[in-house]
Amino acid sequence: MGELRFVRMGFGDGAVDYRVAWDEQRRVHAARFADEVPDTVILLEHPPVYTAGRRTEDSERPLDGTPVIDVDRGGKITWHGPGQLVGYPIQKLPRPVDVVAHVRRLEEALIRTCAEFGLETTRIEGRSGVWVLGDPVERRPSWGSPRPEAGGGLSLDFDPRPRDEEFDPRLNGPEYAPSNAGQRREDRKIAAIGIRVAKGVTMHGFALNVNPDNKWFDKIIPCGIRDAGVASLANELGRDLTIQDVLPVVERHLKDVLGNAEPTPRAVGKAPAAVGPSGA
Repeated sequence: MGELRFVRMGFGDGAVDYRVAWDEQRRVHAARFADEVPDTVILLEHPPVYTAGRRTEDSERPLDGTPVIDVDRGGKITWHGPGQLVGYPIQKLPRPVDVVAHVRRLEEALIRTCAEFGLETTRIEGRSGVWVLGDPVERRPSWGSPRPEAGGGLSLDFDPRPRDEEFDPRLNGPEYAPSNAGQRREDRKIAAIGIRVAKGVTMHGFALNVNPDNKWFDKIIPCGIRDAGVASLANELGRDLTIQDVLPVVERHLKDVLGNAEPTPRAVGKAPAAVGPSGA
């Protein structure tokens, strides 16, 4: 794809307000469309914020009235904040744009990043993003009664989620909290992806959980998914990691995957996908 530049916009004490970063995305997007700048990846950290894509339902938002910023990307609701590396690749792609192929490239770069730190991750069919797979259902601890083989913890013998489409983990305590999916040995998302394409140029991008407090996700139905949760590199690996540790590795793999890709137009006749941090 030619030149790919990286802009480190702000981290830690210099974390960038979401609306400020959104304005910068739009500025760079316009410049890229006009061929005034090369393909650009903006990398940053945000102060805590919930953002909702176009498909977000009211039943997935915080119950306590915490503010949510509605945005123009695909997908549903997610959280950004300290300990999460956010990337906004702004790239010009051939038209008609193959949105799914772009998402797969982002996933590949993040899968390679996790692997370099010793964590095996994967894709899940029908769900965008990068995932840590849980145990097969029959091997997961159930809730409700102590089980010695589960270390004396609780077990869920009667998990209501498969039977009740209206089940709301926001109302049912830590046993069902997205942040505890690892303890339940369920599938858990370590990186969310939500994008928008306008005038053949991409916007928005990915959020990789490095070492955030994943309890922020417990206020919402992350990505609209009720039967899985969230993960972080630090928790999965059981050791300290920082954004600064991960940043150069992500840049290297993005450069390799995005910079060396040869995108092709989407086959005419196939409808483009709206892809975001969701179950779709």
